Amino acid sequence: MMDSTNSNSIFTGYKKLIGQFKLPGIDVSAILESRRKDIEAIAEANTTALAGVQSLAQKQSDILRTTLTEFQSLVTRTAQPAGQPAANTGEVVQQTLRKALVDMRELADTAYRAQSDSFAVVTKRVAEHVEELKTLLQPKK
Repeated sequence: MMDSTNSNSIFTGYKKLIGQFKLPGIDVSAILESRRKDIEAIAEANTTALAGVQSLAQKQSDILRTTLTEFQSLVTRTAQPAGQPAANTGEVVQQTLRKALVDMRELADTAYRAQSDSFAVVTKRVAEHVEELKTLLQPKK
């Protein structure tokens, strides 16, 4: 989320500047407040998306590390000295494929959560914006 002190000082400056111009029937403060909320929602959505991408990258890194360790273990087990029984390679491959499928589902779930969290932030702000517009368009009494 944006640093609220920084965004408030920026919008305070704009408010003073625009406030110098008297615009009858227009609530400049409400319009600027709405834009400030828009910018904060975009910043929050970006932060959420970035966190999701970082989580996804971390999971991919963990999966790669685990897969390489398992592959190294498989190679070690199958490269035994002559005369000793080899490990059941077919079973190991099957287990590895099952794990890869589970890992792919996890990655898809992580990506989906990141997208839906970001989308939720934007959707909430759009709904707020519609309500603000309704209020702004009401005739002044």
